[in-house]
Amino acid sequence: MPISEADTCRRFIEPKLRDAGWDDEQICEQRCFTDGRVIVAGNTARRGKRKQADYILRYTRDFPLAIIEAKSQYRTAGDGLQQAKEYAEILDLKFAYASNGHQIIEFDYITGQENAIGHFPSPDDLWSRLRAAEGLQNDEAAQRLLTPYNHQGSEPRYYQDIAIKRAVQAILRGQQRILLTLATGTGKTKVAFQICWKLWQSRWNRTGEYRRPKMLFLADRNILVDDPKTKDFAPFGDACYKIENGTISLGREMYFAIYQAIAKDERRPGLYKEFPADFFDLIVIDECHRGSARDASNWREILDYFEPAYKLGMTATPKRRDNIDTYRYFGNPLYTYSLRQGIGDGFLAPYRVHRIITTYDAAGWRPSQGERDRYGRDIPDEEYQTKDFERVVALKARTKAIARSITDFLKKYDRFGKTIVFCVDQEHADEMRRELNNLNADLVRQHPDYVCRVTADEQQIGRGHLDRFKDVETITPVIVTTSQLLTTGVDVPTCRNVVLARVINSIVEFKQIIGRGTRIRDEYNKLFFNILDYTQSTRLFADPQFDGDPEFIGEIEIDDEGEQVGDEEEVPPDAPPLDDGDDDFDDLPPDFDDDDRDTERRKYYVDGGQVEIAAHLVYELDTDGNQLRVVQYSDYTAEKVRLLARTAAELRDRWVDPVGRCEIIDALGERGIDFDQLAEVAGQPDADPFDLLCHVAFDAPLRTRRERAERLRTGRQDFFDQYGPEARQVLEELLEKYSMHGTTQFSIPEILQVPPISAHGNVREIADLFGGIDRLRAAVQELQSLLYSAA
Repeated sequence: MPISEADTCRRFIEPKLRDAGWDDEQICEQRCFTDGRVIVAGNTARRGKRKQADYILRYTRDFPLAIIEAKSQYRTAGDGLQQAKEYAEILDLKFAYASNGHQIIEFDYITGQENAIGHFPSPDDLWSRLRAAEGLQNDEAAQRLLTPYNHQGSEPRYYQDIAIKRAVQAILRGQQRILLTLATGTGKTKVAFQICWKLWQSRWNRTGEYRRPKMLFLADRNILVDDPKTKDFAPFGDACYKIENGTISLGREMYFAIYQAIAKDERRPGLYKEFPADFFDLIVIDECHRGSARDASNWREILDYFEPAYKLGMTATPKRRDNIDTYRYFGNPLYTYSLRQGIGDGFLAPYRVHRIITTYDAAGWRPSQGERDRYGRDIPDEEYQTKDFERVVALKARTKAIARSITDFLKKYDRFGKTIVFCVDQEHADEMRRELNNLNADLVRQHPDYVCRVTADEQQIGRGHLDRFKDVETITPVIVTTSQLLTTGVDVPTCRNVVLARVINSIVEFKQIIGRGTRIRDEYNKLFFNILDYTQSTRLFADPQFDGDPEFIGEIEIDDEGEQVGDEEEVPPDAPPLDDGDDDFDDLPPDFDDDDRDTERRKYYVDGGQVEIAAHLVYELDTDGNQLRVVQYSDYTAEKVRLLARTAAELRDRWVDPVGRCEIIDALGERGIDFDQLAEVAGQPDADPFDLLCHVAFDAPLRTRRERAERLRTGRQDFFDQYGPEARQVLEELLEKYSMHGTTQFSIPEILQVPPISAHGNVREIADLFGGIDRLRAAVQELQSLLYSAA
């Protein structure tokens, strides 16, 4: 009798590994290395299948070398090689093996050779081959690469491990400029910490002396250095030091600073010059796309001054026109882990995009002849578009309509779903806060901080609001309005909605903003998030390979009361992006919010007018990672059903069998298809799921569950007549359960313990009415078959 794959592992593969010199610490069995993509179906979400390696072979605890895919004894070893190679490429491993316990196939990525071998190589053999290929002949450099991670926190994920190893290896080879591109929410700070830790623990430095390195963590916002210093980098202890308040220290090893604290300005020549130019061995530049590499930048002077130091750039944005200087300075990324990959692996949340258009945004706004604003100023007679709203002209009616639309969205889905509203400036953020506050007064009475503004003006008060908003344990604030302050460096794991109420022309800034929602928190059921776009900024999803595709995008028109007008409309996937021009506030200092602070009013204020929602498009994409598509939910379902069954008869043959029915339901669920949502779209909440599928896929007539049950009762009385009176009553009650709740009611023996069926006795007693449990199951199986036998 053939043995199972698990038996193959235990009886054959593991003994061969131990014979080759691998110990229990080096053999990592059944290791899952992804979390499973989040599949959104309707308003619910669940996890897909995780990627799991049969064996990962590690030279040390933190240095994997190879992967093994096991197959049952009756399969050939070659049957598992493609799987082994796929996983090896994901995990950046150079050796892939497949075995059925007797045969062993090796694929060596260094030589490109595939061979059948008699035994597994030893750990030292693989390590020696890897060292030779990677140019690590120097024993000291090789040992530094093997320096253990700091294990006080969570273990690095597989992509973090790859980024850390590649960066350390590049530094050990003498590469002085290194760039890592990791999507927002994927743990860049943890990667930077482990790189610094390995170099610090191994006493690497650029001069080869016996000392620990001097390292600088550099960013452009205090929050980007304060959080790492006190959290991720805490194991460095007293070696940590933040350069601030005009003072320096030469006696520490792990330094932190923001550019503004050490750069030159009109009052000082630059604090950085108080350090010797060769002081630092390594400088880590977080969010390096934010200007540090520009040739004319004062911040670039800092990097040039410390020219001998190695430079490690960290960014979340791929190469674009508005961050080209970053890539020119650092070169191409040593490693890239994209938003698309993070969503596919289940480490980042997928998103739904709602494009909501007001009538003013759809057609523009023009003042009537001689119209004056709130302060009696003549408004220039021009046609104003979305890009002008709240910058040139402030339209109170539009802000009210957007606030009403946001409120209605929250009322429909979750009024305590944490929401960030990005406004044009601080003044707009305050106006939006006021409107949202008044529209949610019922909750504000209970929670006075239900809606808050978090901008530079609030200072410590705003900081308090932000800290509570970030805290996963606090209920309020629920909605925060802001302009620039929350675009980056703020981790809000439970943020469920990102609202765009201002035009975003910078792709880099756009990606940073969207990153506020990509964190996943399973324990709080935060598995996906919504983007409510009132300015068409989501057209900046210009790189599906990096960003991935939305789960859903939709567009809604709203009126001046914020109510939806008309039906949802489709939008073509190749709609042109907004002009990628310079943002009006790009040149402001990074910690400056975006209000120009001029005493003279810089825009016109219009308090009247009527605004409606003109369109609301919701884009939903399949879970296969395909390119952006906008289709009706029913059309998408029909396409997926026809992939499972070519005809209604074929679908019926599989559906009548409980096992086949479960397979179909699971397969559709994997593709994000939810029967409750499908019934809602079809307007048939009582329809049988089978009839719904046949209706959308094969244009079959719709029937309710009760209609199917009645057809069976009246058309196949002979089926019921073969059983005794009490057994017939049990079947009748089962059929009534189905009429009310669906096919889940056919679950035996669970349903037998539910009234009114349980009144007939315990499970054994009810089974005896049919002549035993097997005959009972056969009767219920035949009941289901007959239920679906007629068209």
